Amino acid sequence: MTKKHSKTLFQKAKGWFTILGPGIITGAADDDPSGIATYSQAGAQSGYGLLWSIVFSYPMMVAIQIVSAQIGRTTGKGLAANMKMHFPKWITISIVFLMLAANIINIGADISAMGEAVQLVIGDHSILYAIALAIIGILLQVFIPYDRYVSYLKWLCVVLFAYVAVVFSVHVPWAEALAGTIIPSITWNSTYITTIIAVLGTTISPYLFFWQASEEAEEEEDNPRQHPLNESPEQAPKQLSRIRRDTIIGMGFSNLIAFFIMLSTAVTLHSKGVTDINTAAQAAEALRPIAGEFTFLLFAIGIIGTGLLALPVLAGSAAYAVAEVFSLPMSLEKKPKDAKGFYGLIAGITIAGMLLIFIGVNPIKALYWSAVINGIVAVPIMIIMMVMAHNKSIMGKFTISRRLSIAGWISTAIMFAAGLGLLLTL
Repeated sequence: MTKKHSKTLFQKAKGWFTILGPGIITGAADDDPSGIATYSQAGAQSGYGLLWSIVFSYPMMVAIQIVSAQIGRTTGKGLAANMKMHFPKWITISIVFLMLAANIINIGADISAMGEAVQLVIGDHSILYAIALAIIGILLQVFIPYDRYVSYLKWLCVVLFAYVAVVFSVHVPWAEALAGTIIPSITWNSTYITTIIAVLGTTISPYLFFWQASEEAEEEEDNPRQHPLNESPEQAPKQLSRIRRDTIIGMGFSNLIAFFIMLSTAVTLHSKGVTDINTAAQAAEALRPIAGEFTFLLFAIGIIGTGLLALPVLAGSAAYAVAEVFSLPMSLEKKPKDAKGFYGLIAGITIAGMLLIFIGVNPIKALYWSAVINGIVAVPIMIIMMVMAHNKSIMGKFTISRRLSIAGWISTAIMFAAGLGLLLTL
């Protein structure tokens, strides 16, 4: 292959990559350090027995994220703003509060994991690294315009391929792994069901719904040639097609990485009898004597990169929701002086997560249950989203298709059944 030809391929790939919208970042942010901890625990604890859950959750993720994206693009408003207009205020405030609390715990866990990962690589004090990374995250969101920042976030997604490299740096019994991927192995006990809920709560998280809807609305608002589909129906074919492509690719990327994280810990940790993993950094450290220094470094670097990717999504989704409830000026494209409340929320939410490290709350222990809570809280949010997506007074003539409706309701029913199963086993 000539140098000129290689450059042309790179330019084509770069052009294709840059047209992807919020879906790719939403999907990549789903594999944050807290998600890595959950997938690592599932792989270490159950070996190949839970690989099927990643494949199983993919169409559910795609369906519900397309619904949230279409609501945002069609109405030009985020989920919280639409809920505020069409549902009792107490419902909106309750759901936003629960999502806010879960996000703060997630942020605390992610910051802590990033600090520990840096410590594993270069030594010294993890708390100092955690503080520095939290401050960097705040400064980037507040002072770099989103249209520039988002391009950096997209390229940061490449860091996640470290987990693919981890798998190919060790020996994998592919026949056994394939069997675990396509044949569900279900054990009816509270530990297994709780792990399933944690995996589903990590892959199908409420903050992802709020983020993608708000970012669709934001991208429309920031482009003078684009308008909500209810106002400019002629834009619908192109935008709806882009949303489907963007979401299918973004969620596929997310689940592919989750699959490799679970597989890598199953083949390295579970096979060696290491079954209790509480943090992403612990998973990386456990890999060092088993899989070697290179694999350990790949895993640790992935934790740092995914944390930097996830922080703006976690803090931003919560800030959008709160700002929409209280009608505050909001946009990641606005200057700080024009959206003081919104940027204050981003900073405050990030700092609140960071403070969990100092006030005696162990965010890592809270993390697993926060994923479980996310899985349960997702159910009423998914129901509300599906109701809104069918409401012509909200969506106009762009109510969701019958096919998407069936997929969305099936996904909601499965999440409900999983939560009910947890309660029954407990």
